[in-house]
Amino acid sequence: MDRPRRPRHTRPVLAALTAALLAVPGITALSSSARAADADLARNGGFESGLDGWSCTAGTAVGSPVHSGGSALQATPAGSDNAQCAQTVTVQPNSQYTLSGYVRGSYVYLGASGTGTGDVSTWTQSAPDWQKLTTTFTTGAATTKVTIYTHGWYGTGAYFADDVSLVGPGASTGLPPAAPGGLKAGTVTSSSVALSWSAVTGAASYSVYRDGAKVQTASGTSATVTGLTPATAYSFQVTAVNDAGESAKSAVVTATTSTGSTGGGSTDLPTHALVGYLHASFANGSGYTRVADVPDSWDVIDLAFGEPTSATSGDIRFTRCPVTECPNAESDADFKAAIKAKQAAGKKVLISIGGANGQVQLTTTAARDAFVSSVSNIIDTYGLDGLDIDFEGHSLSLNADDTDFKNPKTPVIVNLISALRTLKAKYGSKFVLTMAPETFFVQMGYQFYGTGKFGGQDPRCGAYLPVVYALRDDLTLLHVQDYNSGPIMGLDNQYHSMGGADFHIAMTDMLLTGFPVAGDANNVFPPLRPDQVAIGMPASTNAGNGYVAPAEVTKTLDCLTKKTNCGSYPTHGTWPALRGLMTWSVNWDRYSNWEFQRTFDGYFG
Repeated sequence: MDRPRRPRHTRPVLAALTAALLAVPGITALSSSARAADADLARNGGFESGLDGWSCTAGTAVGSPVHSGGSALQATPAGSDNAQCAQTVTVQPNSQYTLSGYVRGSYVYLGASGTGTGDVSTWTQSAPDWQKLTTTFTTGAATTKVTIYTHGWYGTGAYFADDVSLVGPGASTGLPPAAPGGLKAGTVTSSSVALSWSAVTGAASYSVYRDGAKVQTASGTSATVTGLTPATAYSFQVTAVNDAGESAKSAVVTATTSTGSTGGGSTDLPTHALVGYLHASFANGSGYTRVADVPDSWDVIDLAFGEPTSATSGDIRFTRCPVTECPNAESDADFKAAIKAKQAAGKKVLISIGGANGQVQLTTTAARDAFVSSVSNIIDTYGLDGLDIDFEGHSLSLNADDTDFKNPKTPVIVNLISALRTLKAKYGSKFVLTMAPETFFVQMGYQFYGTGKFGGQDPRCGAYLPVVYALRDDLTLLHVQDYNSGPIMGLDNQYHSMGGADFHIAMTDMLLTGFPVAGDANNVFPPLRPDQVAIGMPASTNAGNGYVAPAEVTKTLDCLTKKTNCGSYPTHGTWPALRGLMTWSVNWDRYSNWEFQRTFDGYFG
């Protein structure tokens, strides 16, 4: 704080008297901006606890640069999102407050809304180094809460904020509520447990804990915890929450999920499976590999690719690689015979639809019906076990008004869900259904979903989530492509990049733990069963960006299945039933002397 200057007309006797008063024990000087009752009301203003207390559209806590301590806020505007981070603070009416904070970057704003006397803000057009912003306001006669915020400006780069404070009279928020009583389990299925409890006076909401970890928030006195593993015992507790904080946890109630069905034809897959794509319709630098020459280590073989006659036709065709391009390609008869031989050995052979070049947009019900008919024809012609959905690029995107992944409206989403349900019903319980989305379409949904509340975001963000959610009981395997990916924020609110075990650990933990979609704690994508999840990796440096050496693959599996050999990412559980690994591709692994296969065999035996 700057030292106040003495006015020029102050007389020496007055200065002496002031000095004498300050020398008397117990007497202090009080300024109007720092009264004895004043306090810093901003929660986690230094971002030392990540984003705890803040609601951010596009922010994360970073370790550098910082103004003080070990963390600061970094937020990046994108499209029509100005990357606002805000928190609501309890205040006193008719009181003066000073809001300040340190910022750096281009176009950084600091402000307060809901003051009751007019919103205030201050900003800087350019702060190449840390710069302090300060503004003041007086609350209205009936004002008990204000919202403080930082944000950047549209189309500019990232900004940073640190040491945000709101100084003024503290307001009594009372006491946290009492712990809920009467917690009991109701309906129990193979994947969910219904809970209910008694209301608590003064509670604004309730937090539900599973095995000690908070999994969801409820506004009423009941909740259903989903995404559970069959035949597994869980413990649950509930807390009550108000402005003063969170109560102690309730007494524990336990429930064991029913055996149920593991669904999707997964019952006869091995406990740990190796999945690989086989270039069956084209050749590239890896060379053509015949079905009969795929080693027995591969449990699921995805024939790549079935592609549409046009993006919106829904008419899928599978054309085998011609001998002019693949001189060693087998005949149709030998191809079909090799598939039967693999199936006799307990392997699954699927047709994979899409790929990088096969854009599939089921915009109409006619396209949906053509998809079902043409895919059925491919499955029947070659006697296949099921279908892999490898929609990439612009195949799936969300309309602007489609904001709830549990109740999708977009035709390409709704029609795909309907088509897959029809195929599942046609072929029955042994039908194998797998999906291979990119991280952008799944884990990116933790931060963004579709075009966002204010528009401007990429409508493809999180677009696979409604499909996976709707078909979770029919889904055999989800193997997200943990490659060719940009940085993705994990549940630790840190960005993770390809190239090491941490990326695979963080991305897989999100699938097995579940996550709030677009940061909404009341809209949680529930976890998948571990037997439904395989980790997608490139087989070699030639196969795609994001290759990791065998030692990093081992670290990934150790951490997720044993919780040993973990890196910086804190997992939310241990999943020995994790199904296994997927790779692009069998051909590239053969080209690299079967390194990926040998790593899998060496780990799982």
